[in-house]
Amino acid sequence: MADRPQNFLAPEAQPFFFEGDEHGVLLIHGFTGSVSHMRLLGEHLHDQGFTVMGINLPGHATSVENMANYGWKDWLKASIGAYKELRSKCKYVSVSGLSMGGVLTLILAEQADLTAAAPISAPMAVQNKAMAFAGPASLFMKTVSWSSDPERQNMLIQQYDHGYTGFPTRCAVDLSHLIKMARRNLDKVICPVLAVQSHGDETISADSAEVIVNGVSSTRKEILWLDDVPHVCTISKEHEHIADEIAKHFRSAEKR
Repeated sequence: MADRPQNFLAPEAQPFFFEGDEHGVLLIHGFTGSVSHMRLLGEHLHDQGFTVMGINLPGHATSVENMANYGWKDWLKASIGAYKELRSKCKYVSVSGLSMGGVLTLILAEQADLTAAAPISAPMAVQNKAMAFAGPASLFMKTVSWSSDPERQNMLIQQYDHGYTGFPTRCAVDLSHLIKMARRNLDKVICPVLAVQSHGDETISADSAEVIVNGVSSTRKEILWLDDVPHVCTISKEHEHIADEIAKHFRSAEKR
């Protein structure tokens, strides 16, 4: 992981707003990631006419040490604030998020009137051992480093892979809280939902997408299954496919 790029001054890692039509889309990155993981999706959606906003969550795209100053309330507050900003500009507002961003997407769908939601690689539980033991480890260890399979890391488009190589142990508790919060209230989601997950995702529980679609009250809900791409699938070879399916999902929701 030492060679993983962390240039948060890179253009790809900057928040963006692409003005388009009356359908606004909020994109939310994941735990320890940055808006660069959502950049390609944002560009594709904008090419299809959407107004698109991508944000960096508090404590992200700066330093691991700075991330320790923030938690779940800050990440949720920032997501709600961005949603409200888009709502003031657009007739329709849909949200898509990656990993923890997908969890935040579900919470927004539970609490606000979204046109549609598309959680991507959204964990309803995690497989990563570092995450599972981070809570207890916070008593004697400030940070934990991510472990990574170099072969799977090479499946990502490196230009857009700007994120931390570890995380503050206390923040894992905040992520766990958000997951439990989203999962507990899935039945409050009534907007159309497209859950995206890869069979090759070794970070989240294999049934996460199924838990989401089985738990929401939406009349229109489906899963887009991907093969052989990692957790951060938005910067994998499947990025255009994901964008096309999310675009169709959001457009069809305008008619409901």
